[in-house]
Amino acid sequence: MRWVWIGVIVAATTAGEVMQAMGMRRHGEIRDFRPGALGRAMAVLARNRFVIGSVIAMAVSFFANIGLLSIAELSFAVPATAVTYVMETVLAKYVLKENVNRLRWAGASLVICGVALVSL
Repeated sequence: MRWVWIGVIVAATTAGEVMQAMGMRRHGEIRDFRPGALGRAMAVLARNRFVIGSVIAMAVSFFANIGLLSIAELSFAVPATAVTYVMETVLAKYVLKENVNRLRWAGASLVICGVALVSL
């Protein structure tokens, strides 16, 4: 059952992070940090479908994490769910069209090695 929870966490977190990046790219950089301007930016972001999807996905991830922690140790759960970093790197390259260099791929590969060690 714990692998099901991990799968849900990885899928939801990855989807949430990618949608958050897409939503913020559509909105653009926030440059004005006065309270009124931040309120207007929050109002616009609250109507952005990618940001809304991101919040929902991250909520699913949060509750799945609670479910996982009810049946697995933290020392297993945190490293095992680190697969999200690899999935996010792959999606950043192919969905968000980001430039992912060799050093970042090497880092993602090290994460995979760490997850494999924890799962033994």
